[in-house]
Amino acid sequence: MLRQRIITAVVLLAILLPALFYSTPWPFAALALLLIAAGAWELGRLNGMSAPVSWAMGLGCTAACGLAWWSGLLLQPMPWLWVLGGLIWVLGGAHLLRGGVPVWSAASPPVRCAIGFVALWLAWLAVAQARAQGINFLLSVLVLVWAADIGAYFAGKAWGSRLIKRKLAVSISPGKSWEGALGGAAVVLLIGGVWSWVEASHGLPPGERSLFGQLASQYGLPLMLLALLFLTAMSVVGDLVESLIKRSAGAKDSSGLLPGHGGVLDRVDALLPVLPLAMMLLSLSP
Repeated sequence: MLRQRIITAVVLLAILLPALFYSTPWPFAALALLLIAAGAWELGRLNGMSAPVSWAMGLGCTAACGLAWWSGLLLQPMPWLWVLGGLIWVLGGAHLLRGGVPVWSAASPPVRCAIGFVALWLAWLAVAQARAQGINFLLSVLVLVWAADIGAYFAGKAWGSRLIKRKLAVSISPGKSWEGALGGAAVVLLIGGVWSWVEASHGLPPGERSLFGQLASQYGLPLMLLALLFLTAMSVVGDLVESLIKRSAGAKDSSGLLPGHGGVLDRVDALLPVLPLAMMLLSLSP
């Protein structure tokens, strides 16, 4: 299993990294589109749709993203869209996590698929715009999610349920602990503070700065740290929402597309809310 995970990770990095660091953002946007389309196919399967309908969801997501690309939305400022998407994620995520699996299962499969479809489309548009804004910016958003996940894993292993007896979301993901979530947040704050300080000390132009540097320059250090805590919390929400969907479907993984890792949604779940919310925070610059 470990060998399989490593091989899959190496192959993914061999594909993702050249696209990420290519001189133009379009190869990465195209690769992200394929991944999001695969996520839409997985979503259909998880919500009980037939194979043809699930494939149609993947193709429909490809068409919707392609239409946004063709119409020039990748280079257009859209603060209203990011604010709307952010509100949907915050309010909808809170509602789902409070109600758990019964709330999600109570909605009809077409409604569930439509909600997921919009979330996937919004995430693709956000990641494409983030890459168009700069490699450093997109990389910092990815690092935020990875750091939160890695920090949560090790903190959970070391202190899970030893300091805070209550689990984070026992009915959705019994393995997650408050200690893990707080550990992930601490790692993100450390990385964000150091990254933004390095950029400021080297006089990096605002347009070339990371998410951390741009938040620090626009809001100041205290508000930047609060914004990072917010984004870290929402990465946990994204993870839990995907776990809730899988639990509703009685599935361990979203699919077997990525041997040793599960499916595409298993790898991008935390990014789905963080990407549009990061764009929202930048668009709300005072």
